[in-house]
Amino acid sequence: QVQLVESGGGSVQAGASLRLSCVASGGTFNTYAVAWFRQAPGKEREFLSRINWNNGNTYYGDSVKGRFTISRDTAKNTVYLEMNSLKPEDTAVYYCAITRTLLLSTAPDFYPTWGRGTQVTVSS
Repeated sequence: QVQLVESGGGSVQAGASLRLSCVASGGTFNTYAVAWFRQAPGKEREFLSRINWNNGNTYYGDSVKGRFTISRDTAKNTVYLEMNSLKPEDTAVYYCAITRTLLLSTAPDFYPTWGRGTQVTVSS
């Protein structure tokens, strides 16, 4: 079974950039769509972006469109989330998740496999 490991989080100042990574172990992302979500304390899990591994098609949530970029490296079996112009409200635990449901969905329930998350803290 595919397992996911996120990395790249940290504590930064507002305006900085970070690149998160999601690596698959025990398998590959082949035939999956890979998504990034985040969850801030006391808030629901929020969809950020998604990429279809096989064709590279991407989709973004409105809150991060234009600031965040999702990409994949097929040789490294890794999906990235490049985050620019970070704001204090971007502070959250960031998760990657996968689904074989190729119809676009932003609901967490459609993603059966999750990583453990990586913390991003943005100070003003």
